[in-house]
Amino acid sequence: MTYTLPSEPTLDSTTLFSLLSTVAILIAALALSRVVLPSNMATRWRFLFVWHAFDALIHFILEGSFIYHCYFSVAPVPKDGSLYWPDPENYLGSGLTARFRKIHGPQAAPQNALANLWIVYARADRRWAGVDLTVLSIETITVLFAGSLACFVCYDIARRNPRASLSAIILAVAEIYGGYMTFMPEWLSGNINLDTSNWMYKWLFLTFFNGLWVVVPLYSIYVAADDIFEAFRVRQATLGRKKQK
Repeated sequence: MTYTLPSEPTLDSTTLFSLLSTVAILIAALALSRVVLPSNMATRWRFLFVWHAFDALIHFILEGSFIYHCYFSVAPVPKDGSLYWPDPENYLGSGLTARFRKIHGPQAAPQNALANLWIVYARADRRWAGVDLTVLSIETITVLFAGSLACFVCYDIARRNPRASLSAIILAVAEIYGGYMTFMPEWLSGNINLDTSNWMYKWLFLTFFNGLWVVVPLYSIYVAADDIFEAFRVRQATLGRKKQK
């Protein structure tokens, strides 16, 4: 059985909640930067603080809700003939036939606001309605590792700790790699689970939101690498002066 969702974009209350929740998280990250960062903080490091705070909140709140529903939200397979995203065989050791009796993921908790947020996103990428093993594996380590490391980067930026440059590069590479591993299976299989038939799903959900986690991490690598290179330039200049003496 194949899981399907309406292809026409709709700005219903759930979709608006999904978009406004992202805006609210961004506002929270901006407010946090105003509280903890000194007024003379360099603009590009202030931007990276806001980004990493936003990144951490997205991972913990939104993506955290996704993995929660994948592991803990369970419902019987619909008996009314409606379509769904079936569980993988033997998911969580449930056996080979359990996939035809129950479902996990956001689709199993339609009464939950954050689950409905993922159902909206699943209109563009069907894998997010239920349990896709590749997506869930990536999202689990993203929430636990990337979310925690993003907080660590924010802490180091606020403390002006030079360790922030190294941490930011590690996180940025992990984010880009995670995005690649999320979409590479789809590219190799002809994007069978992606809906690019309308502007909202193609340009807003798939391109813009996922593209942020490519463009900004690349910028983060640029800023952090420049900071590290500057330290080497200073050391080289210091050694040069010592040799002249």
